[in-house]
Amino acid sequence: MNFRGTVFFIIGLFIGVILHEYMHARIADWRGDQTPRRAGRLTLNPIPHIDPFGTVLVPLILLFLTQGHWLFGYAKPVPINPYFMKNPKRDMVLVALAGPLTNFSIAFILALIGMFIRLFGADPAGGLRYFFDFLYAAAQINVILGFFNLIPVPPLDGSHVLEYFLPPNAQRAYEAIAPYGFIIIIGFLLLLGNYFFSWMNPVFNLIGKITYGV
Repeated sequence: MNFRGTVFFIIGLFIGVILHEYMHARIADWRGDQTPRRAGRLTLNPIPHIDPFGTVLVPLILLFLTQGHWLFGYAKPVPINPYFMKNPKRDMVLVALAGPLTNFSIAFILALIGMFIRLFGADPAGGLRYFFDFLYAAAQINVILGFFNLIPVPPLDGSHVLEYFLPPNAQRAYEAIAPYGFIIIIGFLLLLGNYFFSWMNPVFNLIGKITYGV
């Protein structure tokens, strides 16, 4: 990944993680939990959402360790109390899905922007080529964010979705792995990271066709 591509990915990552957490807060508030509102997280101002480690250091460390091949990060998790929600078990699934669905939406909106610009005669290989490259790179990182957060390992969003479908005994056993969640995630990325990212190639190809028209 060249320097320009790295910058585009970082900007897309920043947009993606902020809106991801904002939508968690928005849906939780809609379902009756005002904890995010009281914590100042029901805002599009990026500052309350930034985690110095996850939003800044992790992306930089990954860029350095993988020589620009991997880029990932996260924002400060939104505080949520499901007991204030109208239907705690179901509403936690809605809150969890709000983040990844936001990332997928961002990805396709960015691709559609490229498509509409082309409809007005812009050439993706012409003077706006860097803007098209930005749209594609930012869309890619949001696809990665969406799928990554759907991995069913605590504390990722996918764990709340899986938990909803588990019977009580299995749910308690599943919750017991929560303290080891980050270790499991890191192990998964080290062992299966390349496969995981390559699995998204069909989605990247689709976004590329929408953005560039080829």
